[in-house]
Amino acid sequence: MSINNSFDFFIQWHLTEKCNLHCSHCYQTGKQMYEMTLSEIKDTVNEISDTLGIWMKTYGINFTPSVNLTGGEPFLRKDLFEILDEFRSSGFEIYLLSNGTLIDKDRAQRLYGLDVKGVQVSIEGPRKIHDSIRGRDSFAASLRGVAYLLDAGLEVTLNVTLSYLNDDYFMDLFRLSSALGVQKLGFSRLVPSGRGEALLNEMLNTEDVKSLYDKIFSMNLNGLEIVTGDPVASQSRRGPQDMDDGDIALGGCAAGISGLTILPDGTLLPCRRLPVPIGNILKDSLREVWASSEVLNALRDRSMYKGKCGSCSKWAHCRGCRAIAYSYSNARGQGDFLAPDPQCFINQ
Repeated sequence: MSINNSFDFFIQWHLTEKCNLHCSHCYQTGKQMYEMTLSEIKDTVNEISDTLGIWMKTYGINFTPSVNLTGGEPFLRKDLFEILDEFRSSGFEIYLLSNGTLIDKDRAQRLYGLDVKGVQVSIEGPRKIHDSIRGRDSFAASLRGVAYLLDAGLEVTLNVTLSYLNDDYFMDLFRLSSALGVQKLGFSRLVPSGRGEALLNEMLNTEDVKSLYDKIFSMNLNGLEIVTGDPVASQSRRGPQDMDDGDIALGGCAAGISGLTILPDGTLLPCRRLPVPIGNILKDSLREVWASSEVLNALRDRSMYKGKCGSCSKWAHCRGCRAIAYSYSNARGQGDFLAPDPQCFINQ
């Protein structure tokens, strides 16, 4: 679910840490935590709506509020459809991120009835590769869920997490997407945190990232849309620029710029894959956190960035993936979310 417009404001809300799969590359640990009640969620939705309303009135900017609801596996929340209805009633564009295995005909039709704008289903490659990463028989179960979503009239994105475990199989996913009739194929890079920390050595090197992205963006798509939230990929597609973009962050990595993550217990993060707490929505004002968080303000300050990211001419529209920078530097005992993106090939 690529968000690269500075006038968008999106919340990625992890409703639960519970999941029916145990993926080897997952950036979550699977540790259970308190889950906000439906009443607390409704109060938080109202706070987010009020905050956006105040911003629009104050700054004269029309925001497009959107929410990515996910988990764990969001269908393990028994009140998921009530939560979806609350966001719909508050005017949010709703996107759902799922592994697809628990989606049946009835659930797909209910999603359509609640005006869900799109569903992202994770697919890591052909059956053998997918099952090796996500668990036996998960590939077939996910594809059944995709079929139900498409039959219900929903827009579907297949999304893959790229590493040496599956980088040779992107064309297989392209063919699979075309055969299934999904509208979009998305990708992101492996973040070596959570369970994925054990896969540090499976991260693609810089040259292989560039080679793969060049290949992806040169494909004849035949109507299939390629999407990504990876700022490096987005800047690769924009092409070279002769002039520096400047010191004001306008797009690229969303952390600190165009959205926040809420964990099941209300903890606020700049990004779910960047585990640096900046507050808790049950205790702290969203407006105050957004304005005064030292972490968020550092993410917006070019002078704070280290290495090639700080000096890059595309900083304003990219800044690298802060989650990958953090987890990669953390593996080396630094844990610096302002470190350079180790896989970036832009302006080298």
